[in-house]
Amino acid sequence: MNKLIYYLLVVPISRLPFNILYGISNVLYYIIYRIFGYRKAVVRKNLTNSFPDKSKTEILVIERGFYRHLCDLFVESIKNFTISETASRKRMKMVNPELLEPYFNKGKSVILVGGHYNNWELFALAIPSQIKHTPLALYSPLKNKFWNEKVTRSRSKYGLHMLRIDPILQKLKTEKEKSFAVIFGSDQSPRRSQLVHFMHFLNQETAVAYGAERMAREFDMPIIAGSNVKVSRGHYEVIYTLISDDHSKFKKGEITAAFTKQLEKDILGVPQYWLWSHKRWKYQRSEHDADRIIS
Repeated sequence: MNKLIYYLLVVPISRLPFNILYGISNVLYYIIYRIFGYRKAVVRKNLTNSFPDKSKTEILVIERGFYRHLCDLFVESIKNFTISETASRKRMKMVNPELLEPYFNKGKSVILVGGHYNNWELFALAIPSQIKHTPLALYSPLKNKFWNEKVTRSRSKYGLHMLRIDPILQKLKTEKEKSFAVIFGSDQSPRRSQLVHFMHFLNQETAVAYGAERMAREFDMPIIAGSNVKVSRGHYEVIYTLISDDHSKFKKGEITAAFTKQLEKDILGVPQYWLWSHKRWKYQRSEHDADRIIS
């Protein structure tokens, strides 16, 4: 069944031009939001808690904008299965990749942090051809082997290496002559077994995974935030901001707070482009072991 869906539905749809895909997105909006209300309770709760000063009308405007963007993201992600490298570069531009070049020239690996904001899937396809570092992305395999293989192949077809944490650590330890850019999605709800830093994010006490900062300190890697900006429908830009390249100036947790605040700034600017359907605030401080909390 998965093969039939992929070859008879996903691939043919993926080959459609963008104007038709966005027509499909417009229809999906009414089905997903108006008819089925996909995760509407989660989205409404997240928005209400994050923006307590906004009226119900203002919350609804953001909510509707989010579902329209979510449907665009869905068809754009299908398009990624067959999109060309040239088209991916044209639709996802790195504005200032030269920020990374001094570190590449010194043979230093870097860490890039971002969130589920705008089109992170297209970013995976577009980044290899626009930076000099070899990009490595942390990922967790999908449970379905068929879809895991198809999605992994699609995301990595233009040079991104998708690896779990242990292989990435091994590369950093044994391939010191190479310069890597390790990509972290910083806004997922961390597992209770992970090291976390608690901070105020979107008006709520929030646990943020400490892994990116921990790797940066252990391997002396500059840490850089990527802001994903939607320029127009289907066109995006990434702007890099240096968070730290001298970690001794920061207490533990402060670097994590800094790049999370950068993401928060992006979200507050145009809130409908964040993944509000994600259950971001699963666990409270009391549910984490005290020795797993950085601060």
